[in-house]
Amino acid sequence: MNKEKLSGVFVRIVKMGFHENHVKTFLFHFNTNKQKIRGFQGCRFLELYQDKKDPTIFFTYSYWDSEAHLERYRQSELFRSVWSKTKPLFNRPPEAWSVDKIESLE
Repeated sequence: MNKEKLSGVFVRIVKMGFHENHVKTFLFHFNTNKQKIRGFQGCRFLELYQDKKDPTIFFTYSYWDSEAHLERYRQSELFRSVWSKTKPLFNRPPEAWSVDKIESLE
């Protein structure tokens, strides 16, 4: 395992569930803001996934330079704006994990 290559990546996974009638609204807001989020200082990577069995469940997967960079984003006006539009669409509390990347095969 090449620890040097993998060090310095802070990975964040967020699981979100939406009311069925709010899925299109969520996707609109995500598409409107995804470049701003990806362009936020310290964000290296951003993906959105949709569950195959339950189309109301989504996951964001992002790489950050550090936990501090993610925290700056979470304290930013951009995050407050995105979250204020996203939070009312949930059908359950979101779940978030911060994980260490152990290995990556390409």
